[in-house]
Amino acid sequence: MANAAPTAGTPTGMHRTPDVLDANVHRVMAVVTPVALGLVYGYWSAEIRRSGGPITGWNVLFGFVTALAFMVLYVAVRALAGRLPRELHAGLWTAFIGCAFGFIYSQTDASVGRAVLMSLAVSAGAFGLLFYRYYTREDAAGHRIR
Repeated sequence: MANAAPTAGTPTGMHRTPDVLDANVHRVMAVVTPVALGLVYGYWSAEIRRSGGPITGWNVLFGFVTALAFMVLYVAVRALAGRLPRELHAGLWTAFIGCAFGFIYSQTDASVGRAVLMSLAVSAGAFGLLFYRYYTREDAAGHRIR
């Protein structure tokens, strides 16, 4: 039985997934994703901080400032991480995830030590998953297969 020869751009055994969305959808989602995630994160942090009490102006301001900070950092990490080798790529996203989780967890009035330990545990799991993901999507020379 004959097999097809691999193409020049794809190493043997690695296949590129089809892109079913238009380029315009990708451009729109590049803006919508950080805004949506930032608003959810900001609302979540403001909700945790008020602990079921009344909504105040300071609480709303805290939520919007938190959302803005999250959006800016998310866009910066996304822009920088793609240029790094897989270890640093996974490490940068891990640091972002760990800091974001640690900040949210610290709003629950938990001790600093507990917040740090929980953040490190989440970061360790995130690093394992992300490193595996990026490692399995590169060839032996370190070129990304998209």
